[in-house]
Amino acid sequence: MERKDKAKSHSKLVLSLGAAALLGMAMFAVETKAQTGEDLPNLQARVEPLRPGVTESQVLAELAAHNEERKAALHDYTVLRTYQVIDLKGKVHAEEIGRMEFFSPDKKAFTVTSEHGSGLIRRMALNPLINSEIEAAAGKEHHDSAISTDNYSLNLLGEQQLGPYRCFVAEAVPRWKAKYLFEGRVWIDVNDYSVVRIEGHPAKKLSFWIQRADFVRQYQKIDGFWLPEKDQTLVQVRLYGKKILKIEHRNYVVNTGQSTNARSTVRETAVTQSN
Repeated sequence: MERKDKAKSHSKLVLSLGAAALLGMAMFAVETKAQTGEDLPNLQARVEPLRPGVTESQVLAELAAHNEERKAALHDYTVLRTYQVIDLKGKVHAEEIGRMEFFSPDKKAFTVTSEHGSGLIRRMALNPLINSEIEAAAGKEHHDSAISTDNYSLNLLGEQQLGPYRCFVAEAVPRWKAKYLFEGRVWIDVNDYSVVRIEGHPAKKLSFWIQRADFVRQYQKIDGFWLPEKDQTLVQVRLYGKKILKIEHRNYVVNTGQSTNARSTVRETAVTQSN
């Protein structure tokens, strides 16, 4: 019995460490917003030279201006989310599906519609991840993770065709080491200066136990707004190995015109962590 209790405690400890990695990713993924896998756009296309006159400072300024316009125009949305924790062989260990609602400027609520697999993983990894996004939206643990001149410098590498979109490709270099900033590449649409794709890893190691956490996020354009389409994070945890967190964002409904009173009365809904 004692041996079983120790094994169970060890399992919970390891899952807690994995959850810490996912939460660390969420600290900046919520605001920076990326896809890996078989359905990726072709990234083997050659990176071509930049068009004349384009500078890093111009791209950052245009990106900041677009973000402000988006913030002012995006009043509300709902999206069907699927969260999965998968091993490298493709086995799904835990899955949670539900609808995330956003109401400008800072309210989010999540309603679970179905859940499968390990209850322990859902309680210790997926539910805290969802709750951290809700809290971050409300400013309870706010970190400025925006791709801006305050947080990053950009090294423009050229231009690349990413599916139907022509993009600037840039190396994002954080101005300081922080868990909620990232090191990696960003693809920015040449027409409206929106982020189309991000790939990288946290600028600062998440913990002694988290050896590596690599993420990719792909955006999609819905009713004129660029919103997340797929996220994938590969987390390598000491004593536990590699696991993949996948998030799919589907069936967006944007700007349904709900009243200001409705938006002001919505409450942040935490995911219930049952025993």
